[in-house]
Amino acid sequence: MFEDDTHKIAALAHAWRDKPALHQPHYEDEAELAAVMQRLAKMPPLVFAGECDRLRESIAAAQRGEAFVLMGGDCAESFEQITADRIRAKVRTLLQMSVILTYGASVPVVKIGRMAGQYSKPRSQATETIGDITLPSYLGDSINGHEFTAAARRHDPHRLEEAYLYSVATLNLMRAFTRGGFADLRSVHDWNRGFIANPAYVRYEKTASEIDRAMRFVTAAGVDGAQLAETQIYSSHEGLVLPFEEIMMRIDSRTHDPYLTSAHFLWIGERTRDVNGAHVEMFSHARNPIGVKLGPTTTPDTALALIDKLNPEGEPGRLTFITRMGAGRVEEALPPLVEAVQRDGRPVTWVSDPMHGNTIKASNGIKTRRLSDIMAEIRGFFAVHEALGSHPGGIHVELTGDDVTEVLGGSEEIFEETLTERYESLVDPRLNHQQSLELAYQLAEMLRDVHL
Repeated sequence: MFEDDTHKIAALAHAWRDKPALHQPHYEDEAELAAVMQRLAKMPPLVFAGECDRLRESIAAAQRGEAFVLMGGDCAESFEQITADRIRAKVRTLLQMSVILTYGASVPVVKIGRMAGQYSKPRSQATETIGDITLPSYLGDSINGHEFTAAARRHDPHRLEEAYLYSVATLNLMRAFTRGGFADLRSVHDWNRGFIANPAYVRYEKTASEIDRAMRFVTAAGVDGAQLAETQIYSSHEGLVLPFEEIMMRIDSRTHDPYLTSAHFLWIGERTRDVNGAHVEMFSHARNPIGVKLGPTTTPDTALALIDKLNPEGEPGRLTFITRMGAGRVEEALPPLVEAVQRDGRPVTWVSDPMHGNTIKASNGIKTRRLSDIMAEIRGFFAVHEALGSHPGGIHVELTGDDVTEVLGGSEEIFEETLTERYESLVDPRLNHQQSLELAYQLAEMLRDVHL
């Protein structure tokens, strides 16, 4: 960064450094952390301000019902799994889902990956005990390791440098896949036809056939092949580790405004959304589009206070509320929030996270979710917005492109007894590739009946 920019960020930092900062790593050696931060300060931004501006405009379109947001990716990315094959599989899953949803919604789908930075997670307990040994909880690969040893569980600032480099590699591949022909709409459609060929998914054959006819029309109409061959997938993660986010805050040379250049879109979690806390304060100064997770205990006053802090001028596309209520509570807990925002008048994009409110433990103690509960929360989310005349702006799901067994249900049924066959998530259960596409087909059916 230029010296003047460094001074500007340092002046801004006084606004959040003295505020309470929850769920932060505890580094034993401040000098070691400072050395890491000095090196990261010299690194280029991971994303660019102009890209963030374009995403903000696209999210604003979703707020108006002119687009639909698809956010998806790992619960917690791990360094070990940052491989070309796994990145390709996640990108492919998002592309396949987006084609299905574009047809269902009849509007553009804004694709945002929980990728290239989702390396940290807040945990309900600071420590974990196995037998007679108690160690710090695993907080994501950017903070400590998953292996249950004292050395691995140490909060190590050098992991922030590793996270940066793995994010660079992931972003490079994401851009290559989406600009180099892999994202060609015709190829993606062929992949989806392969999915439908499985007799387990016969119920989606009608929608798939309609998409097939639409694709044939597009081809016959002579749409420019270049328009079909490229797309954009933006990056996102929970902005949790404040030292890293602060060092990645850069001043845009065009506008001289600050941007969090660690991702295009960042969100504040349910556990760190205190309007008087450090996370909300830091994010209030950045020009990125910002999200906030809202659970079922959120009050209308809290929602309005977050708008006051994060989007006081009511800029379209600036603020997204990502609701995580639970299937059994969404139709009770969400309406008061939507109604309060409607009365306020400043724009908010509403996105459903149907995963976190539906986490359960199977009889064998394994953390899981049911696909049926996930779909039930999405239906409740849509029902609330339909009843109140507002727009359901998108979904935010934890998924992988791999054939894991972490979420119960689906047409290719996963039972409690089979969860352990390929349970690979380090924190929360994810939809596998097939379940993700099944969700997309069911959601497309809903979107056809909803006026966005």
